[in-house]
Amino acid sequence: MPSTPERLSPILEGMDTGATILLVSRLTTVAVAAFLAILLWSRTRDLAWMLIVIGTIASYADIVFDLLSRIGLVDESRYALFSLPLGRIVLSNLPYLFLCAALLVMIKRKRIH
Repeated sequence: MPSTPERLSPILEGMDTGATILLVSRLTTVAVAAFLAILLWSRTRDLAWMLIVIGTIASYADIVFDLLSRIGLVDESRYALFSLPLGRIVLSNLPYLFLCAALLVMIKRKRIH
């Protein structure tokens, strides 16, 4: 059985080298961040931190979805909104929505009455 790089080479053949390096580096970096976020998740029950953790995991899901789309395992055009792929729209913005919610929770706590 061929090793992993040999099996992936035909899949990644359509992507240029720069795009492949960028995607792999993003995937690696966010995988570490998601792992650390899951560790934090088990140690805190604070709503703001939980929203940040969920946003980090959503960011990882966005990158995995991008990878699956690029190698052809996910058909983005199946679900579209105004001819834009709905999965891409949702997953690209979801991490920032959770981050906004976390920041709003923190701002509300610090409000002077």
